Amino acid sequence: MTANADAAQRLYEALRGGDRDTLAVLLHPGFVGHTTAGLPLDLGGEHSGPDEMQRDFWWRIGRHYVAEAHPDEMRRLDDGRLFVRGRYRGHGRASGNRLEAEFVHVLTFAADGTIVRLDQLTDSASWIAALEAAAEPSVIDYAVRDGVATMCLNRPEARNAIDMRMGEETLRVAQQIAEDSAVRAVLICGNGPALTVGGDIDYFVSTPPDRFGSLFARMTSPFHEAFRILSRIDAPIVTAAHGAVAGGGLGYVYAADLVVAAEGTKFVTGFADLGLSGDGGGTWHLPRLIGARRAAEVYLRNTPITAADALRWGMVNAVVPADELRSRATQLASELASGPTRAFGRMRALLRETWSRDLSEQLLAETESMRVLGGSADAGDAITAFVAKRKPRFTGR
Repeated sequence: MTANADAAQRLYEALRGGDRDTLAVLLHPGFVGHTTAGLPLDLGGEHSGPDEMQRDFWWRIGRHYVAEAHPDEMRRLDDGRLFVRGRYRGHGRASGNRLEAEFVHVLTFAADGTIVRLDQLTDSASWIAALEAAAEPSVIDYAVRDGVATMCLNRPEARNAIDMRMGEETLRVAQQIAEDSAVRAVLICGNGPALTVGGDIDYFVSTPPDRFGSLFARMTSPFHEAFRILSRIDAPIVTAAHGAVAGGGLGYVYAADLVVAAEGTKFVTGFADLGLSGDGGGTWHLPRLIGARRAAEVYLRNTPITAADALRWGMVNAVVPADELRSRATQLASELASGPTRAFGRMRALLRETWSRDLSEQLLAETESMRVLGGSADAGDAITAFVAKRKPRFTGR
């Protein structure tokens, strides 16, 4: 890698990390940025000087988007400038709309190796679309009340089968949850006869068989990103499972910290019957929940897991009469919403990360979490309340 390409790579890393000190080293005092005309928020045009470029372009982007520049190609031009081609990836902060825009950057360097000019070309329409208000989800009912975010799958006529729209809306709702400080617990449920029967076969067969692979990759990408987001929020998650819960739809069960199942619920992977290997995170979660041998049988032989077995094996926390499922799950989510949200977030992280640490590393992580939470308002009030023999008032701070 040439010195100029190395400087460019450092520029993109500094922008991803908001590293002002590195930018101060990389940018020449006489820096000028020329950005694409037609970008929203007055982002397009000329920005003179490092400070103006940061204030009026890069940091303004950061206020309205979660976005990163990913270079795919760098090459030196005949006149010594550096040509960079890549993609901006992310989403609008308020809308949750996806941002995927190609870019070309041409970087000019001073004699001392600092960047003196950046010329940018990008698809301004993609940036505008990422800011537009997102349409109301049509296959997921989403609402936040009294600190509980309810994500209710709403394709009852298809038993909440998962098509591309369901996957994309799951991601959109997950993004909204992650960015909403009012959310202190999450309830996942489904309208109709089942939580979800997994992939929508009718939707699959509308695609030629030789394109199934690319279709599945496109579908699972937003779906899996949603579960990654939900795994890292502070708010605990409750899932209400009923009917047949199958295939990748089991991901909505795995995403939860606590699961309440209706009597008669059956959990089925179903992938072997379709000649597929599985998605939704099941090959990671299920062995950890029910054991490696049971998980292998469930996958290889499509052996259903009954509600009673799921309770006995630790896959769910409770089995309740079907007509009580929604109220019991809502009550549990409401109870958690009144708890110490920051502490819940640390608990979720410690429990998730324990699988990749040894005991010494986990003990250090516990100590660090106790240090951080010891300065929280929730811990302060709870300890005072304990001494005063009153109930603590948790605010999530």
